[in-house]
Amino acid sequence: EKLKQGKMVNAELFDTVTVYFSDVVSFTNLCGDSTPMQVVAFLDDMYTLFDSIIESYDVYKVETIGDAYMLVSGLPDRNGDSHVTEITETALALIEGTRKFKVRHKPGYQLQIRVGIHSGPCCAG
Repeated sequence: EKLKQGKMVNAELFDTVTVYFSDVVSFTNLCGDSTPMQVVAFLDDMYTLFDSIIESYDVYKVETIGDAYMLVSGLPDRNGDSHVTEITETALALIEGTRKFKVRHKPGYQLQIRVGIHSGPCCAG
């Protein structure tokens, strides 16, 4: 919120958080078979789905770059040891969501994501 208001944000040490990373399997191939507008529509649809799923969990969306999606739990609000459960349950929900996801311009295409999770200390601000 401070960044949105144009205020200075000091770095802070978090003893333990869990970070989630994902990307789309074969994204480069999908893009090669698609127009730029189809890629934009696909990413918009996928991130709209992802954003609706994560609303049910104690996670914070850090970034989306291309097909990469990054979340964290345990910051900016510390949540004890529940950050691990929050991220793993979110990851499972996102994977399940991709099973039902339809790529508008590719009927029958089965979207798959590759997920990585890491827990440990973090400095953020």
